Parts: sequence; C-alpha cells; structure tokens
Amino acid sequence: MERIRLQVAVFCGVLLTSALASAASADKKGCADHPLFPTRMAGYFIEKCDIKEFDAANLDTGKREKLHVEGRVTKLTYRVAEGTQEPGKLTVVKNYETAFKSIGGQILYINDYLVNGTVNKDGKTVWFESNKGNGKIWLTVVEKAGMAQDIVASATIFSNDIKNTGHAAVYGIYFDTGKSEVKPESKAALDEVAKLLTGDPSLKLMVVGHTDSTGQLDANMKLSEARAQAVVQALFKGYGIATSRMQGRGAGPIAPVATNRTDEGRAKNRRVELVEQ
Repeated sequence: MERIRLQVAVFCGVLLTSALASAASADKKGCADHPLFPTRMAGYFIEKCDIKEFDAANLDTGKREKLHVEGRVTKLTYRVAEGTQEPGKLTVVKNYETAFKSIGGQILYINDYLVNGTVNKDGKTVWFESNKGNGKIWLTVVEKAGMAQDIVASATIFSNDIKNTGHAAVYGIYFDTGKSEVKPESKAALDEVAKLLTGDPSLKLMVVGHTDSTGQLDANMKLSEARAQAVVQALFKGYGIATSRMQGRGAGPIAPVATNRTDEGRAKNRRVELVEQ
C-alpha cells in the first residue's frame, strides 16, 4: 500500500510531472521545455513555441496596469493529449507555484487560473507566467539579459568614445516603464561610469536621458530628464561623485540611434548618454 501511495504522489506531486511518452512524442518539431521548468504536467505536448532573443511581455498584476518586462522571451503552448484526463486549473497553478518556489522564486501574482513570479538565477533576473485555459497551458518565460552593449560597456570604452566623439552611450541603467527610479540591476553600469569620473577628476559631464518614441512627447521629455537626474543622484549618493561635475538633462525621443519601429530599435534608443561639458 505504501508503494502505491508513493507512486501516486510522484505522479501527481507538487512539482511539475513528466509528460506521458505518447504526448511528448507529439511535440512540435524544434520545440522543447524551458530549462526553468524541465518537466511538465502529465499528458501535455508542446503545440507551439516561439523564442525571441529580445522582446517584451506584459505580466498580469491583478490590476489594470500590467508589469512590462523585457529580455529573451520564450512562449510555449501546451495542449492536453487526446484521451488524457485534463487537470483542473487550480491544480496546474499550484504545481507551477510550488515548482517555482522550489528554485527560490518569488510569486508576484496568483489567481485560480494564472500564476507568475520572478527569480534571480545565474546572475540575471527571470520572470515567468503560466496561464491555464481549456485544454491548454500557456507558459511565458522572460530572461533579462542586457543588450549587446551591456557586455562591452566599460570606463575605458566610455573614455575613448568621449575623446573621439564627445559623448558615450551607456546601456545597462534600468528603469521600470514610465518610472524614473534607478533599478538595483543598474549597478554594473553605474560602477563603470563612476570609475570613469574617478579616474579623471577634471572631467565634467552632462548626463542625458533618452527614451523611445512610445507615448506622448512632453511626457517623454520630462521622464528622460527625471531619469537623468536620478542617475546623477545615484552617482552622488552611491559613489561620492560631486554633483557639480554632472548635469542631468533630458532629450526624450528626439535623438534616436535606431528605428522606433522595432523592439530592438526602441531598446537601443532607451539609453543614458554621457556628454563632455
């Protein structure tokens, strides 16, 4: 009897269970489970998958305003196999909730058919959302991996760019959509800007905020200046850089470096620039 109970527990478990072999064999060619959730609810196969190296997703918050997140976006659609008993919505939600918590994740919002959360994993922030519908489970995973410029950003590169062109673009300083508070994951980029200013005590900069073209022009102009001022304050409070060496200014969307017609272009336009005074 104990053995039977154990087998039932393993099958139903609180962690996501492995799919039945017959269902897994029906996965769409080229699709696979995301490493964050390497197993799935029993009896489901992957009907569709979509992976974009840089995109955005809006996660449910239970309120009118969604949580806008950007990064590498994976979207998987699971469909229950024919002849398989479909689990209830709450069963699916609780499985994903427990599986996510087991890796140290924090649940952000949950109801009787949807759950999402965030976790810091392998040095980057990851969000997920699972949504249960009739016969399907929709899973979205967003991994915040900065744009390519984040990887090469350094005080040396900033210095060279300023000497050669009079300005340097800084990627990796992050803000929530429509907000001007500098997010904690901006530290690596701020470290390099502070290193630049510390290494050359005579250097004075205009810190210029730039946005993409989404939204109203006036609002973006104000937002970009507020963000620039926030960066100045972060450098002053966190690194002791005198505010007399920095001026916060906002350019809004009026000086793009890429098209605003694509997600990738808009991401490049959302930046901070250091301009030599």
